[in-house]
Amino acid sequence: SRAWVLLCVPRALLCARQDTPCNSVPSPTVFLCSGLFVGKTEDPPGEMVRAEMADESKVGALTRFVEVLATIGSFLLVLVTLPFSLCFTFKVVQEYERAVVFRMGRLKSGAYGPGTFFVMPCVDSCVRVDLRTVSFDVPPQEILTKDSVTVSVDAVVYYRIKEPLNAVIKIANYSHSTRLLAASTLRTVLGTRNLAEILSDRETISHTMQSSLDEATDPWGVKVERVEIKDVRLPVQLQRAMATEAEATREARAKVIAAEGEMLASRALKEASDVISTSPAALQLRYLQTLSNISAEKNSTIIFPLPVELLAPFFNNKLHANGNQEAVNGATRHEAAEGPTRHSLGH
Repeated sequence: SRAWVLLCVPRALLCARQDTPCNSVPSPTVFLCSGLFVGKTEDPPGEMVRAEMADESKVGALTRFVEVLATIGSFLLVLVTLPFSLCFTFKVVQEYERAVVFRMGRLKSGAYGPGTFFVMPCVDSCVRVDLRTVSFDVPPQEILTKDSVTVSVDAVVYYRIKEPLNAVIKIANYSHSTRLLAASTLRTVLGTRNLAEILSDRETISHTMQSSLDEATDPWGVKVERVEIKDVRLPVQLQRAMATEAEATREARAKVIAAEGEMLASRALKEASDVISTSPAALQLRYLQTLSNISAEKNSTIIFPLPVELLAPFFNNKLHANGNQEAVNGATRHEAAEGPTRHSLGH
């Protein structure tokens, strides 16, 4: 019967009855999470039990006694109000949730869920924690860059709860705190970069912010999964200056490309002219191709750019024919002039 009494009496009551502190109970005991103990002849094993003993030693005997009375009263209330009390004693936790239970203000045990678990009415309080990934927008932040340019930058942060106990116990409002920390981290990280890096290295900046936020929120049980830079807004004057600079750069590049093209074209034309000059037939073929292109444009005047050497025989024949014709005409005129003279001499 003595063993059954020890099994049912809480540890705090035993300590109070023996007028000894809770941390000085003799070693032939093993303490359970519920505050009850069972007679054994073994020391409490492990760091977890020793840490629990240290925490429980801080709780006074009166507090433990009140907790036991409240638990007994709640249990009797459940028995009296059956079966209606079942609606308040069983809690359902979804797959994506965890429940942290406090009994009289003290953490009862680890996080519950998913599934159904039992709570004592008026004694236990339950805090639900959503484990799904949550996103929020960081409001636009006015940031002075390293090269003294004021820009407005906004971002989006994705996070989730990985330790429900820390998220409930170690911080009052993990969501609000994470939002404030994200805004300050955004200003800190971008303040060490110049404008060109902010515009071109968004992925690197996002990774740096994610690592910094994750390290800062780890004690809260929060895991920052991703950070994205949404938009970078520049002043109007700076936008105009950058547009002018970009336009001038494009024009200069276009001129360089055009000059390189002309150089290549002239070099190719020189090589082609050298090849054509060594072959008269190729030159004549080029002339004929040019004539074909001119005639295709439906012009009324057609120019024959033929070599002079090809026209020389024609000119020579024409000159010879003109010379013969002039000789004949001269002889005819001479005979016509001599005719009257001969006629007068005859008379």
